[in-house]
Amino acid sequence: MTPTVITVTPSPAVDATYAVAGLRPGDSHRVPAPVYRAGGKGINVARVAHQLGFPTLAIATAGGPAGEQFARDLESPGMPHRLVNVGSQTRRTVTIVDTVRDETSIFNEEGPALTPEEWLSLDGAVGESLNGRWLQEGSQAGVLVGAGSLPFGAPETFYPSLVDRAHRTGVPVIIDTSGQGILSAARAGADLLKPNNHELIEATGETDLASAAWQLIGLGARRVLLSAGADGMAIFDADAPGSYLRAALPAPLRGNPTGAGDAAVAAAAVAFSQGLTGAEDILRRATAWSAAAVLMPVAGEISPRHLELAEELVVSRH
Repeated sequence: MTPTVITVTPSPAVDATYAVAGLRPGDSHRVPAPVYRAGGKGINVARVAHQLGFPTLAIATAGGPAGEQFARDLESPGMPHRLVNVGSQTRRTVTIVDTVRDETSIFNEEGPALTPEEWLSLDGAVGESLNGRWLQEGSQAGVLVGAGSLPFGAPETFYPSLVDRAHRTGVPVIIDTSGQGILSAARAGADLLKPNNHELIEATGETDLASAAWQLIGLGARRVLLSAGADGMAIFDADAPGSYLRAALPAPLRGNPTGAGDAAVAAAAVAFSQGLTGAEDILRRATAWSAAAVLMPVAGEISPRHLELAEELVVSRH
């Protein structure tokens, strides 16, 4: 049976990415037509894995005219997906890439609330996929990824319930979210959490990143994959207390960092689905894929240079 990367995105979005040759606040700008993509963290994770030829299934909600646009865009690359129809409008995000200053600004609409019945439908779609429904013939669930912020009024138990449901079927779980969701997923025993440095500090209240990561391990998480922008990534492992691994390129890359974290999650998810659970293996692949995403104009894609970048990484133990 071929393992499949299953992603769950409870609050997806239609992403619009604009390229601006010098952003001047308060001024008018003439810009090329934006790139519109079905987005959201879990969607981007699935896109990257699908781009590289790994079996995927993206589960998400969709509603309103924006939801119809979202669904059409998922059809174009032929990426397997299962959409749960909801009454509220799928949100939109706007990314502005200043190509002169090499800066990226992101405007995220808040996710619309779902009804209790819609949450049950989303939960049901996850359960069916873990049991093999919606997967390609000859495939089985290899890893479950819960990614993104939760919409207003979401049950606090949503991400912990994903962890519990997947573990009962023997499937590892990766959670990439923010706020209290990180803490609750850690308590549920997530196999890997993927915060960035800002999310980690906000969730734990710790100013020291290593102490904050170990706090999540202490709550019950098995591993923490921490991204810190140009400073690279670090991985903390419950089986190796007292030290952690860090990986970085010799010099930072210029580009659009919007989907870098999602590419790192895709790398970890593919590794888990293939049974590659060694901390250094995950860290090397995640850092290289994350860097390769910076070289692409939109989130959900990585450059073929990811293999070359993997060879350039400097990995150290701390």
